[in-house]
Amino acid sequence: MEIRYMKHYSGHLGRDMEFKVYGHRGKPFMFIPCQAGRFYDFENFHMIDTWAKWIDQGLITVYAVDCIDQEAYADVTGDPRRRIEQHERWFHYIVDEMVPTIRHLSGERNGFDQLIIPFGCSMGAMHAANLFFRRPDLFGGVLALSGLYDSHMFFGNYMDDLLYQNTPCVYLDGMAPDHPYIALYNQRKMIFCVGQGAWEDELEASTAWLRDVLQRKGIHAQVDFWGHDVSHDWPWWFRQVDHYVPQFL
Repeated sequence: MEIRYMKHYSGHLGRDMEFKVYGHRGKPFMFIPCQAGRFYDFENFHMIDTWAKWIDQGLITVYAVDCIDQEAYADVTGDPRRRIEQHERWFHYIVDEMVPTIRHLSGERNGFDQLIIPFGCSMGAMHAANLFFRRPDLFGGVLALSGLYDSHMFFGNYMDDLLYQNTPCVYLDGMAPDHPYIALYNQRKMIFCVGQGAWEDELEASTAWLRDVLQRKGIHAQVDFWGHDVSHDWPWWFRQVDHYVPQFL
C-alpha cells in the first residue's frame, strides 16, 4: 500500500496541519478521527486493516485528516462561543483548504475529479455528517458510525448562530421544505449506523432524532440500529465498515 505523509499551512487555523494519504487511486474517502484524536489513528487503531482490501485494489484512497476537538467540542469547561468559533475555523480549514487539496491529489491519480466521502466514528461521525449536510455540493455522501448529531453533550443548553449551523438535528429541522439542498442530499449515498449496546445510549438517541428529522424533511438516508450487543468500540466499527463501504463503490 502506498502511504504518503503530508503537511501544509492552514490560513484559517494559523498553523501547520498534517494528514496522510493511503492508496494510489480510487474514490476519495476522508477519515476524521474520534474525539480529540489524530490523523494517524487510522493506522494506530487498525482501521487501515479493514480498508486495505479496497485500497490495494485501487478502488479507494483514504485521506486521514487532523482535528482540533480539544480546542472546541472537547474543551467542555471553556467559553462556548470561543469553542464554537474555533470549530468553525476548523470547518473552513476542511472545506476551503483540505477539500481542494484532496481533489487535486485525487485528480492527479485518477485523471478525473470525484466528490469526497467523509467518514468517521463517534465524534468523527458527527463532523463527517455536519460537513456533508452543510456542503453537499462538495461531498458525495457520508458514512457516519456511532455519531452524535446534536450539541447537548458538549454544550448543554447553550445555543448561538454558529452552534446552530453546526448542529445537524437542529438546522435540518429548521430547513425550508423547498431548500435546494434537500434535492442534492437525495442524489447522495448517506449511511448512519449506531449500536444499542454499551456506551451507545446517547448516540442511539441522537441518531434516532436525526432519523426522525430526515424522514420529516423527505431526505432519504439509510439509518440503521445494530443489536444490543453492539458497543461503542473499534471492533464493531470495523465490522460496520466492512458491511457498508461496498455500497459506495
